[in-house]
Amino acid sequence: MAYTGRFKQTDDYRREELIRIIEHSVENLTLQELEALYYDMTTKSFIND
Repeated sequence: MAYTGRFKQTDDYRREELIRIIEHSVENLTLQELEALYYDMTTKSFIND
C-alpha cells in the first residue's frame, strides 16, 4: 500500500508542476489570445458561466 502512495505523491507533484507552468504561460498571453482560449474552453465545457 505504501508503494501505491508513492505514485500518488508523484502524480500530485506533476499536477502542481503543470499548474505552475500553465499559470505562467497564461500570464504572458495577449488579450486576443486570452479571448480565444476562453472561447475554446467554454465551447468544450471546461468553463461554465
